Amino acid sequence: MTYSTTLIKKLKLLNFFFASLRRIIMNKIAIIIPSRLEAVRLPNKPLKLINNKEMILHVYEAAKKTNLGEVYVATPDQKIIDLVNANGGTAIQTSLDHKTGTDRVYEVFKNQLKSLPRVIVNLQGDMPNINPKAITDLISYMNEGRCEIGTLASSFTSDKEILEENNVKVALNEELKNNQFGQAIDFFRKEEKIYKYFYHHIGIYAFTNKALVRYVSLKRSKLELERKLEQMRALENSMTIHVGYINSSPLSVDTKNDLTEIRKIMEKNG
Repeated sequence: MTYSTTLIKKLKLLNFFFASLRRIIMNKIAIIIPSRLEAVRLPNKPLKLINNKEMILHVYEAAKKTNLGEVYVATPDQKIIDLVNANGGTAIQTSLDHKTGTDRVYEVFKNQLKSLPRVIVNLQGDMPNINPKAITDLISYMNEGRCEIGTLASSFTSDKEILEENNVKVALNEELKNNQFGQAIDFFRKEEKIYKYFYHHIGIYAFTNKALVRYVSLKRSKLELERKLEQMRALENSMTIHVGYINSSPLSVDTKNDLTEIRKIMEKNG
């Protein structure tokens, strides 16, 4: 009788332990950086040197500085895997067949992470000067459970920036202020005169796990394909995207000119 009672107590403790462990895992944050070498406008972009360090390593280190969750690079390219792993990071090989970076993020979420993280951050690998605090602020907002997808934006500093089609715009029905979030109503590349409030979109997305699963199950939408903007798939399927305002504006490196500019900025800032 004593033996059975002791065994039952041990089993209960063991069940409690595994239940607690599962809750911890379920609350985990995963920051996943999709990256590939075959960029059309700037081939081998992740390996371009900035301050004697490859671009992908700058992004990875910014994500690690948040101290929130695990950070992974998702890539089909062995050169990126070798580089990240050699510098103490974690890179995971993904399929060559993905149409979007979010599909690559989902592969890691589903296969390596067993669909357990509660919030998944898709951090673009071409923003080497992103402020870790921006990532932290976005994750903090996602923890409040107010939307399916969260992202960030900043103000434009010139008309030239607005006219540049590589600079993606996000429109809202209200003015955004520092550390505030509002709901996105449209994303576009060319200037749209119909919107009073639009901002410089920053390439980072945070998904709830349910939202990520739903997003990748949807067919690529009409405007997604026309504008070459993944986020339009979510909007066209009535998914809620909230946008947070930040003062800094990390430069997304898409062209040789962008690379020259980011090198100047980061060399100046040390």
